[in-house]
Amino acid sequence: MAYSPILLVHILGGTIGLLSGTAAMAFRKGSPRHVLAGKIFVASMLVMSAGAAYLGVTKHQPANVGGGIFTFYLILTAWLTARRADGQTSKLDWAALLIPLSLGILSWMNGVTVVRSGASSQAGVPVGMIFFMGSVQLLAATGDIRMLLGGGVLGARRIARHLWRMCFGLFTAAGSFFLGPSNRPLRLLSTVGIGQHLPRALFSMGLYLFLTILPLVLMIFWLVRVRFSNKYKKTSSEYRTQQSRALFREQSLSG
Repeated sequence: MAYSPILLVHILGGTIGLLSGTAAMAFRKGSPRHVLAGKIFVASMLVMSAGAAYLGVTKHQPANVGGGIFTFYLILTAWLTARRADGQTSKLDWAALLIPLSLGILSWMNGVTVVRSGASSQAGVPVGMIFFMGSVQLLAATGDIRMLLGGGVLGARRIARHLWRMCFGLFTAAGSFFLGPSNRPLRLLSTVGIGQHLPRALFSMGLYLFLTILPLVLMIFWLVRVRFSNKYKKTSSEYRTQQSRALFREQSLSG
């Protein structure tokens, strides 16, 4: 079976993204291994999502175009959140806001159109998934608006923003790889001639479903841990103290 260069790069990026993303979640947060795995994850996922959007355009698949763009946005904004200090924003955040806002509105409009037509899916995508993705996109846009109006995020909120965007990006990649209509794991392994030599349990839909949902389960675990961890609450408190001291010094100098 022949593959186009872009498709090969897309598949390679997705495969490396799944492996490095799993490693990043397994390693201790903030450790050198976690940082290295995270960098590999970001680079591979940006390549994968850009490839998905391009292939979606060439194959006239709007769902893949939107999914690729949204995944690219999630990973990029998650990376920027981790790179910045508490309370920092930029003009790029205002531009990025338009992505989830536009995609969320279009997804809901599309979902309503599918429901009114009496269909239960569109191009193999269940209408429930269309509404789910649209809701997540609008949730991401809401988070961007709150961050921008609040002058940035800090402490536990900043870590939570980074975590959920990274994990949800990994979830979309896993869903595309394991639950896509092309049954990619079986197809790829069969193409290289080793699929028939592996246990059939490796190709079960139950296993694929578990591996797809696992990033969401880990996302919830880490979000709860961050929410109730004194470490991140302390970080937020220290930031507010530093800001108050800086403001006091400015007022003293101006006086």
